[in-house]
Amino acid sequence: MFKNRFLYIFLHIIMWIGYTALPLLNAFQNDSTRSRVNPYTNTTYWLYVSITSIILFYINSEVLFPKIYKKQPIRYFLSLIAVILVLLWGRFFVRITFVGNDINKSLFYVNAFIQYLYVFGISASYCFFSDYQKQQEIQRENENERLKSELSFLRSQISPHFMFNLMNSLVSLNRKKSNLVEPVLLKMADLLRYMLYEKDDKRISLENEVKYLSNYIDLQKVRFGDYVKIDFDVNASDSSKSIEPMLLIPFVENAFKHGVGLIENPFIKIELETNTEELRFKVTNKFSSDSKEVKDGASGIGLNNVKRRLELLYPNKYVLDVSESENLYTTNLKLNFK
Repeated sequence: MFKNRFLYIFLHIIMWIGYTALPLLNAFQNDSTRSRVNPYTNTTYWLYVSITSIILFYINSEVLFPKIYKKQPIRYFLSLIAVILVLLWGRFFVRITFVGNDINKSLFYVNAFIQYLYVFGISASYCFFSDYQKQQEIQRENENERLKSELSFLRSQISPHFMFNLMNSLVSLNRKKSNLVEPVLLKMADLLRYMLYEKDDKRISLENEVKYLSNYIDLQKVRFGDYVKIDFDVNASDSSKSIEPMLLIPFVENAFKHGVGLIENPFIKIELETNTEELRFKVTNKFSSDSKEVKDGASGIGLNNVKRRLELLYPNKYVLDVSESENLYTTNLKLNFK
């Protein structure tokens, strides 16, 4: 902020030095054809013209335009005319007092008015440009806040939906193998800890996300046993890369939700590969096109959720391909780390 303010002041100083120096340099040029004394050779007159130009610029940009123009445009123009008239009268007084009364009044006022009008034009352009920039900044801030709110809402959806599926898994396990309930609960505790303490971080390490996936997959292995063949292959050459928390789990969760049941020889294959530039995540599961699954109200929240999060967090930096072929359902995600 300090640097921006300093640059702002510095640019204004440079602008006014250039503006006020031009008539002074022109006044001291050797021109033998001039028959009249150039008034800018008089220091007092030159200072008055320079200072009043600066005053007009900032009265318009800092007082009249921001405080009056948008609310009372007629009052704004009347106030502006009054300021210019006062400056013109003062300029005429300085001219005849310190330079001499050898002056054409009409031509003097016309030239002086055009000069002040020029300064006003610069000031008005500056005001409109600054106002436009401020409005754009406000719009960007509002959009950022809206996106943050939407992202926060999307993240908050993950926990209850995910817990709903986990509880179903626990109930199913309790009915079949009660002696495994305790270790499963410990696994669930690790998952809950991750969800509570790391879900709200902007980014987490890929290593932590992989551990989270492993815990979830281990739970499902305990639940289904040998009924479902589950492969989880990880080839992460750089696991220190950061990623949005709980970004990958919906794809895996979706595979378990729709890849088991009335399916012969079900299997789920999960592949994760990373390098310095991108992440590749592929989930393949078998499905039956003949089975008509009755979906609950929460069905589809996971994938729709993660698609929207990808749009918000990784615009133009991801490719998500979902395909069905020969009773295989495949989701393929490529994420650019750059």
